[in-house]
Amino acid sequence: MMQDALAIASGSMVGFVLGLIGGGGSILAVPLLVYVVGVKSPHVAIGTGAVAVGLSALFSLIGHVRLGNVRWPCALLYATTGIGGAAIGATLGKQFDGRRLLFLFGGLMIIVAASMIRNRAQSGPRYVPLSTSTAAVLAPRLAGYGFATGLLSGFFGIGGGFLVVPGLIAAADLPMLAAIGSSLVSVTAFGLTTAATYAASGLVDWWLVLMFVTGGLAGSLFGGQVSTRLAPQKQLLSQIFAGIVAVVGVYVIARGLFG
Repeated sequence: MMQDALAIASGSMVGFVLGLIGGGGSILAVPLLVYVVGVKSPHVAIGTGAVAVGLSALFSLIGHVRLGNVRWPCALLYATTGIGGAAIGATLGKQFDGRRLLFLFGGLMIIVAASMIRNRAQSGPRYVPLSTSTAAVLAPRLAGYGFATGLLSGFFGIGGGFLVVPGLIAAADLPMLAAIGSSLVSVTAFGLTTAATYAASGLVDWWLVLMFVTGGLAGSLFGGQVSTRLAPQKQLLSQIFAGIVAVVGVYVIARGLFG
């Protein structure tokens, strides 16, 4: 019962962060499952987290679709090319030593946090829709960023929201809100692809998935309400969360080094 309660609480935290800043909560799922919930195998934590992240992202995507925040041509091309990368990354990740994988995961968290902290507010969107006239330029960029993002997402067992949002902005100059909404297509696809790979190897704790997702739904609803009230301070919230990610990344590395 204690583990179930911790799983629900951890899922609520991840859901809250997803609802608050539109992404990024998934990067906390693996550390929470390992160090708070007490999942002993890092690979089971990655597989379980991937299922929970994929389902949570799907619920969040539905909300963004209703708000008109998804740019479907860009989102679908990015996700489609990323699925192949996610499958390859997940296969490679399963072959890595679990302790070393956590160490590398912590390093990725610090890199992502540093990138967020350096990120400056854009002066204005330069977004051009993906169409037959722009495909020659945009399609290769979206495909390249999609595959690379999927590879990292699958390898580390994360939904990849923190990687997909910058990737969509870099590839197609999407406005931030559209990038967040569109990224959930990839996060859902990557998460479920990674989850299927781990589930096929019996590396998913389905009961913990249920507990984690249950908490995540409640947390995402509350986070969304808070986000609406604090919308003008969205950039500040992202910077604060970057600091949290960096601290957790350092903790994960320390645990990987010293046990």
